[in-house]
Amino acid sequence: MAGDFLRIERLTKRYGPTVALDDLSASLQPGLIGLVGANGAGKTTLFRLLLGLTKATSGHVEIDGTDVALDPIAVRRRLGYMPEHDCLPLDQSAADVVSTFAELGGLPARVARQRASDVLDLVGLDEARFRAIGTFSTGMRQRAKLAQAIVGDPVLVLLDEPTAGLDPGGREEMLDLVSRLATFGISVVMSTHLLDDVARVCDQVVMIDAGRLVVAGPTAALLARTGRLVLDVGPDTSTLIAALGARGLGAREVDHLVEVDDDGDATVDQVLEVIVGLSLPLYRLASGASSLDDVFLDHAAAAR
Repeated sequence: MAGDFLRIERLTKRYGPTVALDDLSASLQPGLIGLVGANGAGKTTLFRLLLGLTKATSGHVEIDGTDVALDPIAVRRRLGYMPEHDCLPLDQSAADVVSTFAELGGLPARVARQRASDVLDLVGLDEARFRAIGTFSTGMRQRAKLAQAIVGDPVLVLLDEPTAGLDPGGREEMLDLVSRLATFGISVVMSTHLLDDVARVCDQVVMIDAGRLVVAGPTAALLARTGRLVLDVGPDTSTLIAALGARGLGAREVDHLVEVDDDGDATVDQVLEVIVGLSLPLYRLASGASSLDDVFLDHAAAAR
């Protein structure tokens, strides 16, 4: 489709008899993109192809109109990359490392130093920028890796498991940083096996399994209604379930809540009428929505 920011067309990569990616196609717009799959699904191979570090067996990738295979250097000038593993020199300060990456991106030394300071401030490392990276906590090292990935002002940054090894607080802080990148005009492909992280920050998602595409598209469109109402009426669930059943409505208890098969507004009206008739409290009434876990499992099963 013309105008797509990231186009992946029938991409296949084989390593001898092993098929790492199998006829993968997706068209994505600028924004925050989640790349989801279990370990070994092909996420790392796709990153290597996006970076032009390996060649596809067949198919091709375009980033913002440039074919990666035809001009990998031009593409890499416009990309940032945050690896999953520790990759920064532990005996150097964050300021020195990040400013070096800025210089490698083409900035004069003085400008690179100021740019590094600004980016380290953005990721919350301003006060620690002159400390050796080897003295950093896991969360600080992740932030330093993010800083070097964005210091060159890329149009797209590839984040490989950016929340790996972080405690819940650090994970939330990292996801907040990732979500802020879009406000600076930086698109993101975030590789992860944590579907909650994708649901939290990504507006598009690509799911792969064993090298094959499971599903791709806007996150909100994939999180469709499941056809269930979820009700919290306190402990007296059995009375409500029996009364709904008498009206021909399918209802069941799930984790101390009542789930009701939802056929539309008429179902909601009947449920409310029953609750009022029984004088039950209503603490919550919500339309159940599928989770990304549901989407992945359903589409992966269909693909097989």
